[in-house]
Amino acid sequence: MKDINVIIPAYNEEDSIAKVIREIPDYVSEIIVVNNNSTDRTAINAQNMGATVLTENRMGYGYACLCGMDYIAKKSKTPDIIVFIDGDYSDYPEEITKVVEPIIEKDLDFVVGARVKELREQGSMTPQQIFGNNLATFLMKMLFKAKFTDLGPFRAIKYNQLLALEMEDKTYGWTVEMQLKALRKKLTYTEVPVRYKKRIGVSKVSGTVKGSIFAGIKILGWIFKYSIK
Repeated sequence: MKDINVIIPAYNEEDSIAKVIREIPDYVSEIIVVNNNSTDRTAINAQNMGATVLTENRMGYGYACLCGMDYIAKKSKTPDIIVFIDGDYSDYPEEITKVVEPIIEKDLDFVVGARVKELREQGSMTPQQIFGNNLATFLMKMLFKAKFTDLGPFRAIKYNQLLALEMEDKTYGWTVEMQLKALRKKLTYTEVPVRYKKRIGVSKVSGTVKGSIFAGIKILGWIFKYSIK
């Protein structure tokens, strides 16, 4: 079995983080929760569930992911595969098996869990999320001949290929940066359909007008930046 680590960026997810950790398959060798400046019991609840808890006080999804990667890079034995999943319990952690399967069975480099309409709970994605995803993936298809249909944060990637991407985005652009760089580096990739449900708590991005606008600007910025490279 491949050595798999899971990184969970988490900001004020005290009501959901234990549920996420509990449903992650036992074969995952380490669950890393990056506490991104939470003001609640997120860190304590994650620690009580046996997760490795890191602290990243600089606010931003990308900051949290980079913090997790920095921790892994310092380990004596690095994993074969990294899985990213949110801490809000909107994904189904047991579907990690489905998301890593193309890497293990077909030796692909990168897999995105696609939140397809048929498997989404009604209301689990806001209209602005759906519009933003559709616009971003349409542009990626037009500009880069990409086959992505979603920017879903539930994803798996070979660790060595993740390092090769030299990820840098600190906030909202993390997911699209990874997909654009995977295209640029000619990584082998696929999507697998995953279920998606209403998150616990309020989204810090799509749940606010400011968050939605900034996320949209960042995502489109990455796409247009790569279109002129």
